[in-house]
Amino acid sequence: MRNEFVGTVTAWDDLALEKITALISRKRVRGDRQMLAQVYLKRGALVPLHAHDGERMIYVLDGMLKLRVAGEDVLVRDGGVVRIPGRAAHQIEALADTFALDLYSQAGSDRGAGGRKAAEEVS
Repeated sequence: MRNEFVGTVTAWDDLALEKITALISRKRVRGDRQMLAQVYLKRGALVPLHAHDGERMIYVLDGMLKLRVAGEDVLVRDGGVVRIPGRAAHQIEALADTFALDLYSQAGSDRGAGGRKAAEEVS
């Protein structure tokens, strides 16, 4: 009998780049309750104010993001990690071309960084 809980390896290079808007793209790996995404935001990209039930952490590998989290402005630069509590309203603006890792605790939702529902609110 095959064990359904064996670890799975995914190579980022094997994943297609998903274009969310003209300024936001991502690659993502989804689990049962988590999503990890590589997110590419061009300078000027804006993810409008929204909230999720699940907690989220964004690790900026290169670039700079300005976030508004629960009414407070937060600046995150190279090497910085920001934690966004579940249900906290937040907005994201790329102040420079940015490459980030986004860990979201509820993969069943499509509102991870640059998520379609968030991006659709822009258009």
